[in-house]
Amino acid sequence: MIHTNRRLKRMGNKLLFTGPAIFSFLAVVILPFLYGIYMTFFKWDGISSVKPFVGIKNYLEVFRDYDFWTSIALTFKYVIATVILINIIAFILAYLVTSGIKGQNFFRTIFFTPNLIGGLVLGFIWQFIFNNLLVTIGQKYGILLFSKTWLGDENKAFWALVIAAVWQYAGYMMVILIAGIMNVPKDILEAAKIDGAGGLSRLRYITLPLMVPSFIITIFLSLQRGFMAYDVNLALTKGGPFGSTVFASMFVYNKAFVRFNYGVGQAEAFVLFFLVAAVTLLQVSISKKMEVEA
Repeated sequence: MIHTNRRLKRMGNKLLFTGPAIFSFLAVVILPFLYGIYMTFFKWDGISSVKPFVGIKNYLEVFRDYDFWTSIALTFKYVIATVILINIIAFILAYLVTSGIKGQNFFRTIFFTPNLIGGLVLGFIWQFIFNNLLVTIGQKYGILLFSKTWLGDENKAFWALVIAAVWQYAGYMMVILIAGIMNVPKDILEAAKIDGAGGLSRLRYITLPLMVPSFIITIFLSLQRGFMAYDVNLALTKGGPFGSTVFASMFVYNKAFVRFNYGVGQAEAFVLFFLVAAVTLLQVSISKKMEVEA
């Protein structure tokens, strides 16, 4: 009887502290997700009270939608570019601000600050930079690269989005990598130095391998933010020029809420979720095999 009362008391305490969080997660994430999958089997414009059941017809339409797969390909290109650049720049910044330079705490704050700016605001900031500041500098000093706005060029608009994303997230990933650098055992580095290993050798053979767990986190977060890019995409280019920067998230939103094809939009959202989940699991699996122990 006493054991039963204790068990019930522990269960009550768990529900008291975790119950609200579990309920919120179910209400905000799980139930809408399941309802979204349910809606993929219906044809609906988002307004009408009539929702004809169409089975897998929406999914068949997804696989026939050339524009959707074009946006997926563009999104993969964007993800590859941002993941590589964000993590390289984040590591360089983390390495610099842990090397003992003067004012390194100040630089940590400065580099992290862009992550605090909302996506829409950040998009408008970079819109001003590309449309006004850089154009003025380019025309004044004869720099052809900046003589015209990047946002009006089908090729350069993509890289404008990449630059904005790197500027926003590199500082955040830097903080995670700083923790990884600080966790590298100092005695191993000192032993390697005594044995004659130079700075680059210690970095390549000791620091980087021992930081793999940190890179797993930063690459995972970079992938997630890259695939889900929408707010900066909307504020900076609105998918232009001529639809050349419509990423998958924007395409899905437009399909469901602009073109009022909610069923197909939900099916495309689920396909996008499946692709993101597959890529993320593959990344984590490969990265885990690269981990080493100190």
